[in-house]
Amino acid sequence: MKSPVHRCRDVEHGRGQAGDGAGVNYVITSSSASAMWFIRDACGIVCAVITWLLVLYAEFVVLFVMLLPSKNLTYSIVNGTLFNILAFLALASHLRAMCTDPGAVPKGNATKEYIESLQLKPGQVVYKCPKCCSIKPDRAHHCSVCKRCIRKMDHHCPWVNNCVGENNQKYFVLFTMYIALISLHALVMVVFHFLYCFEDDWTKCSSFSPPTTVILLILLCFEGLLFLIFTSVMFGTQVHSICTDETGIERLKGETGKWLKVPCWEAVQMAFGGPFSLSWCSPFTGLGCKKSPPEHVTIPQGEIIEEDVIEIPLN
Repeated sequence: MKSPVHRCRDVEHGRGQAGDGAGVNYVITSSSASAMWFIRDACGIVCAVITWLLVLYAEFVVLFVMLLPSKNLTYSIVNGTLFNILAFLALASHLRAMCTDPGAVPKGNATKEYIESLQLKPGQVVYKCPKCCSIKPDRAHHCSVCKRCIRKMDHHCPWVNNCVGENNQKYFVLFTMYIALISLHALVMVVFHFLYCFEDDWTKCSSFSPPTTVILLILLCFEGLLFLIFTSVMFGTQVHSICTDETGIERLKGETGKWLKVPCWEAVQMAFGGPFSLSWCSPFTGLGCKKSPPEHVTIPQGEIIEEDVIEIPLN
């Protein structure tokens, strides 16, 4: 089967470059999964900025409308500290999910020399992605936004402006979990603040005027409820995908049963970087047990092959 694309430039050979001048919309500084990675997609960037602005709006309302005007100092300190810690972890998780290579396959490695370097068995079949001219590993799928094949790609999320894949799924799970927690925390504080204001004078329960206070609290309540539902569902689906060792795109395409699945607990440990510890909840720790390719792998030079399905000769 011939591919409509006969030649693709291998951008992986130029480390630290922003694309190849042919419309590539990503920036990568190294082949390491921990290297800086950023997708230059307008929709994704806008969604990521909106995410940060919504968290900052919640921070503003919680601090300046509910906690600072409160007469109970202990209540303000405890809730303010808890909310700020969760918000910080949510934004840090978002940043790690957005700026971590999700597991991109080297672009343009579909050459005869590279296939020979894999030392495959006679009769074995490998597949070339006709869009990015790369040899697709098992369970890799092409992302039209990242313009790359991604290992264990679950989906492309515009809210983190990145694919959710093998190397950054942990950070996406943490992001959804912490957003759900701060949303729930904000809703609880809004309920208590309304009850407090109904019992006391509205002019004394906030430094803003009563109409402004009501509008700010209603908007925060709507935001918190919306994101609590959305991120809770996303968190549940991600945990389910990890436990069943089946990504969202694999389930959508009906590709189940084509690989040897690992047990649930082992899959969770692989996704979160090792045996259970507090580091599972930290967006600042790496994925230690990930079987990532070694850094600075040299892709053999050569012409891009035309066939999309390559079978290793028996001789």
